[in-house]
Amino acid sequence: MVCRLIRIYGIVQGVGFRPFVSRLADRYGISGSVCNKGSYVEIIARADEPVIGDFVHAIEAEAPERSAIVRVKVMDYPLDIEAQSGFEIALSKHEDGQIFVSPDIATCPDCARELFDKNNRRYLHPFINCTQCGPRLTILDSMPYDRVKTSMASFPMCEACSDEYTDMDSRRYHAQPLCCNDCGPELYTLVGRASESDVQDMGTDSERPEGAYGAAALLETRAVIRSGGIAAIKGIGGFHLCCDAANEAAVQRLRQLKARPMKPFAVMMRDLEVVGRECRLEPEMEPLLTGPQKPIILIPKRHDSAESAELDSNIQEEIKTNSQIQHRLRIASSVAPDNPNLGVMLPYTPVHMLLFNYPDDEPISDVLVMTSGNPSGAPICMNDEEALKYLSPMCDIILSNSRDIRIRADDTVMAFYRSKPYMIRRSRGYSPLPIVAKSESPHAVLGIGGELKNAFCLGDKGLFYPSPYIGDMADMRSVRALEAATTRMERLLEIHPDIIACDMHLGYNTSEMARVIAEREGVPVMEVQHHHAHMVSCMAENEYEGTALGVTFDGTGYGPDGTIWGGEFLLGDEKGYERVGSIAPFIHAGGDIASREGWRIAYSMISTALGSEAANRIGETLGLGDEKGRQSIDFMLGNNINTVKSTSAGRLFDAVSAVLGIKSASTFEGEASMALQFAAERAEAQGISLAPYEGRLMNIDEEQFELCTDTLLMELAARSLADQDTDQLAYFFHKALADMIVIACCYQRTRCEVNVVALSGGVFQNLLLLRLVDDGLEREGFKVLKHGVVPTNDGGIALGQAAAGIAALLDEEQNKEQQ
Repeated sequence: MVCRLIRIYGIVQGVGFRPFVSRLADRYGISGSVCNKGSYVEIIARADEPVIGDFVHAIEAEAPERSAIVRVKVMDYPLDIEAQSGFEIALSKHEDGQIFVSPDIATCPDCARELFDKNNRRYLHPFINCTQCGPRLTILDSMPYDRVKTSMASFPMCEACSDEYTDMDSRRYHAQPLCCNDCGPELYTLVGRASESDVQDMGTDSERPEGAYGAAALLETRAVIRSGGIAAIKGIGGFHLCCDAANEAAVQRLRQLKARPMKPFAVMMRDLEVVGRECRLEPEMEPLLTGPQKPIILIPKRHDSAESAELDSNIQEEIKTNSQIQHRLRIASSVAPDNPNLGVMLPYTPVHMLLFNYPDDEPISDVLVMTSGNPSGAPICMNDEEALKYLSPMCDIILSNSRDIRIRADDTVMAFYRSKPYMIRRSRGYSPLPIVAKSESPHAVLGIGGELKNAFCLGDKGLFYPSPYIGDMADMRSVRALEAATTRMERLLEIHPDIIACDMHLGYNTSEMARVIAEREGVPVMEVQHHHAHMVSCMAENEYEGTALGVTFDGTGYGPDGTIWGGEFLLGDEKGYERVGSIAPFIHAGGDIASREGWRIAYSMISTALGSEAANRIGETLGLGDEKGRQSIDFMLGNNINTVKSTSAGRLFDAVSAVLGIKSASTFEGEASMALQFAAERAEAQGISLAPYEGRLMNIDEEQFELCTDTLLMELAARSLADQDTDQLAYFFHKALADMIVIACCYQRTRCEVNVVALSGGVFQNLLLLRLVDDGLEREGFKVLKHGVVPTNDGGIALGQAAAGIAALLDEEQNKEQQ
C-alpha cells in the first residue's frame, strides 16, 4: 500500500467534484479524504500503486460534466498505517493559489424532469437544483464554495434535504444550493410602485414584503403575461422584463416604456421545436442552446412557408395539428424590426420553465420577450429595491424571490462564425471562467474595461478573469455597479492588483474609477491606448506572444495625438505598438449628435471634398439632413468649431448607410451600420451584379499608409445619385473595404515581415466584413487571429488592458534586474 497526495486544479468547485471523488474512491476501495482548498481540490489516497493510478485516470476521464480540469499533480505522501479506513469529504480549508469559480449553470435535464414529476417531492419547486446545475457565481460570497459562504446560508436545510446532501448515492450529494419547497427560497410579487420613502425603508430581499406568495405569485404573473401585460421577473443574475413576444401591442408598449424604439429584444422560447418553427437553427448552435450555458444566440429568422418546409417531420406534424395556434404565436414584427436575426435563448431556470408550463393553468405563449430589466444605460436590476424604483414604472407586476443575488450577471449573447461561437456579450454561464495566459506571471492586475459595454478583467498567476457584463459607464448607476463588482470579485478571487490599467481618455468615468481604486489600494495606474487594448485582447485570447499587425476597427477611441481613432493598423505586441496606418481621416463635425446621426458625417466628408455649394445639392438629393442642418455643419467646418479629426471606422459605416439611403440616424449604437450589413447580405444572397471597386485602395507615405475610404464614399455617393441598387452598393462597400484592409496588410508585411494579423474592434461584429477580410488574408497566407469567447467589441478590451498591464510589470522587473 502507498499514499499519494493528489491536487486537482480547474473548475472543481460547485460542480459536484468532491462527491464524485468520494464515489470513485468507494468504487476503487481507496481510503483517505478529499478536501476543498479554495484554489484546488486536494485528495489523500491510500491503496496499492496500480489502483491509485487507475483512480487518477478515472478522475480525469469521468469528471463531472460541468467541471474543467486544468491540471493534476500527484505527489508522494507519508503513509499512516494507523489511519482510519474509509473515505471522507473533509471540511474545506483555505489556501492561496489559482482560483477557478464556476459560473451559474442552467437547469439540467434531470432536474427539469423532476420539476414536472408529480411523484417527486420537488414537484413544481421553482428553485430545484443539484450538483450539475443551479446558481454559483451570483450567490457566492467567498471561496471555498460551501453553503455557508453563499446567499443560501439563510435557508437551513430540512431533514430530507440534509439526508440527500450527505447521501453519497444522491445526485444532490454536497450540492450547496440544495433546497426544496419546505426549506428553500420563496417566490413573491411586489405590490405597488415605489416612492422614495418605500425605497429607503426597504431592507434585503429576504424580508417578507406584501403580495402573493409561492404558486399564487407565479400564476398571477402568468396571467398578466397572458393578458398582454409586462412582468419584471427576478432570475439568476438580475431581473428581466417579460411580455408575450407574439403580442404586437404588448411588445410595442414595452418599447415605449423602456424608451427603446428599435433595438432588438431577446426572445426566450419554450423549447427547441419552437426555435425550429421560428428560426433557421444550425446544428452547431443546438449544443450551446440546450447546454449548461444557454446563452442568447443570434439565429436567422424564418420568413415564409418555403422555409417552413425545411422543418423536420415532428415539427411539421405539430404545426399541422395546431395550425391556428402556431399562426397566432408567430413572433411580433416589433421584437426585432428590420433585423434578419432573432436573439434566442431557452429557459435556463426552473422559474422560466414554470412560466411556460404550469399544470392545470391556462396555456401561455411559447415565445416570451425576455430583455434585461434596467432603465436605458443603467445596469441590470438585482434586488427588490432597484426593481421597485426603476422597473415598476415599466411593468404591471414584479415577480421576485428571497434568494439574494450577490453579483449582477446579464445574459450572454453570441453569434456564430464559421460554425463556432463568436461572443458579443460575455456574462452569465461564462463569467468568471478564466482565459489562460501562455505564460504565468507573479503579478496581479485589474483592467477596468471600456466606457461602453463595460466588463472588467482581473489577472493573476497566469489567469485572466473577465467579469460579467456591467453596462455603459455614462450612467453613474453603472459606475457604482462597477465599483461594487470589482471589490467583490477581488475578494472572491483573492486578487490584490499590483497595477490598475485603464483607457487613455482622462474624461472617462472608468479612468476616474481606476484612479480612485489605485489610490485606495496604493498601486499605480497604467493608461492603455484603446485600440492597442483591442489588439492585445485578441492576441491574449489566442495565446499569441510576439509581434502582430492589429487591424482594430471600431467607433471611437482616444488617440495620443488628440484625435479620434477608430480605423487603425497597429504593429506591435502587448508591450507597445506603432501606428502604421488607418482609414482616411475626416472631420467629425457636431460632437456626440454626429455619432448618432450618420448623415452629418456623410455630409461633412462630401463638403470637405467638394465644397459647401456642391455638397448641399448632393445632400438634398440624397436626403442628408435638412438645409439648416447642412448649413450648421458647413459653419462648423468653415470656422473649425466643434470639430475633430477622426479615423473612426464605425462613423464611416454610418456615413455610408446614410449616403445609400439605408439609415441616416441611429436610435441605438450600431443601428445604421447593422442596416448597411443586412443590405449587403441580402445582395450577396441574391447574387452580386456590380463589378468590384476599381478605384485606388491606399495611399502611402514614409511614415504610414491610409486607406482611400474618402474616395470610396464619394464613389458610393455618385452611384447612389445614379440610382444603382442600394443593396448591391452596400455589398460593393463591404468588398472594397475588405480589399483595402487585405492589401494594406500585404504592404505592411513587405515592410516588417510580420505574417500575423489580429482582427478586433466592434466593427468586426459585422460577420460579412469579418468573413471577407478573413478569407482575403488567408488567401494571402496570413495567420489570422480572431475573437471567439471574448467579445471583439469594447466588452473585450479589459482583457487587453490586463495583459498589457502584466507585460509592463514584467518589463519593469526585467529592466531592474539588468541595472
